[in-house]
Amino acid sequence: MMKRGNSIVRKTILLFCTAALMLPASMSFAANKPFPQHTSYVSGTIKPNHVTQSMMDNAVRTKWDSWKSSFLIPAGLGKYVVKYNSAGETVSEAHGYGMLFTVLMAGYDSDAQTYFDGLYEYYKAHPSDHNPYLMAWKQNSSFQNIGGANSATDGDMDIAYALLLADKQWGSSGTIDYLGAAQNIINAIMTHDVNVTEWTLRLGDWVTSGAYDTATRPSDFMLHHLKGFQKATGDTRWTNVLDKTYMIINSVHTSYSPKTGLLPDFVVKSGSDYQPASSGFLEGDKDGKYYYNSSRTPWRITTDYLMTGDKRAKEQLNKMNGFIKSAANSDPANVRAGYDLNGASIVTYNSGAFYAPFGVSAMISSANQSWLNSVWNYTVNASAEGYYEESIKLFSMIVMSGNWWGY
Repeated sequence: MMKRGNSIVRKTILLFCTAALMLPASMSFAANKPFPQHTSYVSGTIKPNHVTQSMMDNAVRTKWDSWKSSFLIPAGLGKYVVKYNSAGETVSEAHGYGMLFTVLMAGYDSDAQTYFDGLYEYYKAHPSDHNPYLMAWKQNSSFQNIGGANSATDGDMDIAYALLLADKQWGSSGTIDYLGAAQNIINAIMTHDVNVTEWTLRLGDWVTSGAYDTATRPSDFMLHHLKGFQKATGDTRWTNVLDKTYMIINSVHTSYSPKTGLLPDFVVKSGSDYQPASSGFLEGDKDGKYYYNSSRTPWRITTDYLMTGDKRAKEQLNKMNGFIKSAANSDPANVRAGYDLNGASIVTYNSGAFYAPFGVSAMISSANQSWLNSVWNYTVNASAEGYYEESIKLFSMIVMSGNWWGY
């Protein structure tokens, strides 16, 4: 009997240990805000009304599945990364996008938290040289830093906001303290990515002085993120950043794009004036034009109005909506992938990174209903493009369908 009893004990221990080995490295929790959310945006705003809510939700699911299969890849030891180009490189911008998508699609995608936590671990493994809570901006296909271990402000901001949403989605009592991690990166952003004399968003933590220190990038104008940062940390300095950012939007619009509402890829300070950057300022000859950075501004800026009703940029958005409907003759296929601030197109081709965000900005007024419906159709049915375009399409579809939510 003793022998048989020992055998039973040994088998029981073996089964327990085997089961323990099969448990995931990070425990998954039920989603508190599962997709779809059907957020009620501010009164007076619109969504596409020619398709049902279920059809819009399914279109977002389809786009997410396609995006995930194309760009989200394992990076070893439970980590995940977003493939940025055909060389298999990645950037912190893409990483922030991946973290936002995975937290927003939880509930539909049963592996969302696993992906999110793997992206978080990759972020932690690639810190900026300037602050361990900011992310080095670029890695190669072997996941080694290239181009200098400095951060880019947009990646830092999206990673931080995604962590805030993760706290809402899964809570912070599990393997990862999402809220604590968010607060750490938010405080690092204030220290390194904000010019606390001007209260402007810097281009990254590598900027410390000179002309770059008073420059800013309108595609980083994530106004609703800024409000979330203040709420999460209690740091009232974020109000200074928010107010200055709205001021720059309106100053540039009033002085340099009064007929179009378009914002340039980069803005520089000259005396007390904020103006479009000159050609070759940082990335190329289109730095002062509405190009591949600022194509995101209709989505980024509008989101704050949809969520909070903050009207400080509404005039600029109204002007931009009127311009693009006229320039495209109300056909999204006619949107061009770049404009001078006076409205002249600078290329002859189209891109999802340009037409899709105009669907988000159209949501601010019922006067744009037909245009919004057209942009939705064109975005959903368009052929697949690269990582950047597909990411912007998916974000725009999430917002247009009423499935964006905030902290």
